[in-house]
Amino acid sequence: MSDITRIATGPRMSQAVIHNGTVYLAGQVGKPGDPVAEQTREVLAQIDRLLAECGSDKTRILSAQVWLADMGDFAQMNAVWDGWVAPGHAPARATGESALATPDYKVEIIVTAAQN
Repeated sequence: MSDITRIATGPRMSQAVIHNGTVYLAGQVGKPGDPVAEQTREVLAQIDRLLAECGSDKTRILSAQVWLADMGDFAQMNAVWDGWVAPGHAPARATGESALATPDYKVEIIVTAAQN
């Protein structure tokens, strides 16, 4: 049986869970009320930080789920994403529209990655 490591665990969830060399991140959100591009930058910085803490990085992302409160923000989010994703290391990705935890959140991103 493999060990499970939980990072930044609270009463409801962990920010990251590592099992068998795979890193699962909780959905990351930016500062409520910021424009979608800024929230996307904040989310991607949080993902970078959490992946580093888990012994991984963005070149090891296997899949990403992007949730937008409004698909009208798709191009703005993609402009930030495209500048962040490592060339040649684009993960499998899905993007959908959904009501997020509060109306002030415009983007939430969930990733799964392999450890280094």
